Amino acid sequence: MAITFMKKTAIYYDTETTGTRPGKDRVIEIAALDPARGREFCTFIQPEMLIPPEATAIHGISNEMVSNAPLIKDALASFVDFCSGDTVLIAHNNDAFDKLFLDAEFQRAQLSMPAWPFIDSLKWSRKYRNDLPRHSLQFLREVYGIAANQAHRALDDCAILHQVFSRMIDDLPLETVLDLLSKQLKIVRMPFGKYSGKLLKEVPKDYFSWLEGSGALEKQENKPLKEALKELGVLA
Repeated sequence: MAITFMKKTAIYYDTETTGTRPGKDRVIEIAALDPARGREFCTFIQPEMLIPPEATAIHGISNEMVSNAPLIKDALASFVDFCSGDTVLIAHNNDAFDKLFLDAEFQRAQLSMPAWPFIDSLKWSRKYRNDLPRHSLQFLREVYGIAANQAHRALDDCAILHQVFSRMIDDLPLETVLDLLSKQLKIVRMPFGKYSGKLLKEVPKDYFSWLEGSGALEKQENKPLKEALKELGVLA
């Protein structure tokens, strides 16, 4: 009897938080979109701390809006149930932001996070759309001619990400995307900044010195660039 392998299901997710530090700040909204099955998930979360005004200014979520929201343990249980099955979780800047917050919140709630595979659409854009000067979700939305919605609210960002990422990968299966992202591609062009798209060997060396001094090359997403510069002999 032939065995039928099920394709993985894409779930686009996004978090809004009280700040940018996963160890200290908290998730206050989590949303997910499952376009294949026509489902969506969105919940506020009571963070058990005050939301700083500067965070509210970005995402518009106030302390009053989360005052009666579920605690993180209950919210995560509902999120896990929504993401059940052979799913792949996709977020923009996943590896350096959303997944770090998920890891911290699962630990804080003393829950085990399922072994979901993750795709960081920001990494995909930087690798395969290195012709672009920027790779923010809203910039990519404009590049692909997608209508604007309420930026920096979780479910709205999920909807935009679904449209953007579908265009970026075209008809590639998610399994192929995961495989390609698992392989470190050799970087030969500057992936960001004022020299974006320029061959590394043509970028002024003092620019790389400036990047190194600023700490930019220590960011997780810039480690491949740092390794490429070492191979060129630009960095020690």
